Amino acid sequence: MFGVYGHPEAAKLTYLGLYALQHRGQESAGIVAGRDGHLTAYRGMGLVADVFDARTLETLAGPIAIGHNRYSTTGMSAIENAQPFSVVYAHGSLAVAHNGNLVNAADLRRDLQSKGAIFQTTSDTEVIVHLISWARKRRFEDAVIQALSKVRGAFSVLFTNGQEIVAARDTCGFRPLCLGRLGDAYVFASESCAFDIIDAEFEREVEPGEVIVVDHDGLRSCFPFKKTRLAHCIFEFIYFCRPDSLAFGEQVNTVREHLGRELARESPADVDVVIAVPDSANPAAVGYAKELDKPFELGLIRNHYIGRTFIEPEASIRDFGVKIKYNPVRDALRGKRVAAVDDSIVRGVTSRKIVNMLKKAGAAEVHFRVSSPPYKHPCYYGIDVATHGELAAAPKTVEAMREYIGVDSLRYLSVDGMIRATGKTADQFCLGCFTGEYPTSVPESDDEVVAESCKDETKAAIP
Repeated sequence: MFGVYGHPEAAKLTYLGLYALQHRGQESAGIVAGRDGHLTAYRGMGLVADVFDARTLETLAGPIAIGHNRYSTTGMSAIENAQPFSVVYAHGSLAVAHNGNLVNAADLRRDLQSKGAIFQTTSDTEVIVHLISWARKRRFEDAVIQALSKVRGAFSVLFTNGQEIVAARDTCGFRPLCLGRLGDAYVFASESCAFDIIDAEFEREVEPGEVIVVDHDGLRSCFPFKKTRLAHCIFEFIYFCRPDSLAFGEQVNTVREHLGRELARESPADVDVVIAVPDSANPAAVGYAKELDKPFELGLIRNHYIGRTFIEPEASIRDFGVKIKYNPVRDALRGKRVAAVDDSIVRGVTSRKIVNMLKKAGAAEVHFRVSSPPYKHPCYYGIDVATHGELAAAPKTVEAMREYIGVDSLRYLSVDGMIRATGKTADQFCLGCFTGEYPTSVPESDDEVVAESCKDETKAAIP
């Protein structure tokens, strides 16, 4: 998610910002540009570079723009769910881009439909659009605040009506949202790394519970929502964020290296070499190797140029999906005892195939080390894991998981070790996926989640 206010090339800057944030969503991309209350939108399925070209960007004129890369957690992967959403309603034009997941979206949707609302998408974000329309507030920012006061869960959001940008973050601060400056222009981004590509200066993070309005009078801020406990998603540190970003006041790369060091202290391995399962585990593997004073090698090479589609040969090739993404460096592995460091094991399928690949490449032993605790519980705040049945560690002991993925030993980082690595305290994070204790009310059963979320069963964003 990216936004610009007050720059003549707002849409082009937003395009570059989305490019830097491509890791946060690969299903669809969109930009809405605004001028004098008029909005122009362009959205498409696929990666940013595939959706936009010079011609389409020229149509997105105006000094205001917001953009979005979609990674769906509620609503199927389809063009109607591509964001930013843009509509015309009683008080003018409106566009919204949302990072997060609303835990009460289904209840709100049913209530709105009972009042006559007609939904065009299966996304929880459309609920916010309808709530703004029903608010009937004179000022745009007041309508946004009233709408957001009714939702529960995770939201970092950008709104525009073609005259101003309103940025807001839920009171728990689940997902990051940053504020920056580019000359006289204001910029917003899901991660600070997106500012670097346009030479913008990082100012600060949007605070949990904060609403920022940027218009012709400048920037103003308020905190209109009832204060709650912090609940930063710790998986942003482990997996989602780019390592060159700042998140929750910390450099992500540094936290990940500390995760690896804590893992080495808790679960050392008698090995010849340490490798990473690239790319998000790279810093943790470096930290693990440094702490054990063992050599770090590039044992797996990741293909960064996998397109949206590829043609699988008719003749079955074992583990084709993993082979197109990873390839072993045999000289770094042959005859060696290997510690393979990954950031997490969620569904477990990829880990099993990677271990098989390492052994076929000649590794004498493979010891799997994971720089997070066992992922045992669904996420309801913006990670695409919504049922216990999707989680390999939920029904299995560590020993059963070791046998399942086929390694000589398997160790996870403890919850306490994970918290120590952040330099913060446990009460600042949402640890629900590891502990099953959530900071808000959540659906009571997996059946309820599946029935309401309309999830796209073809996705595999988290292996």
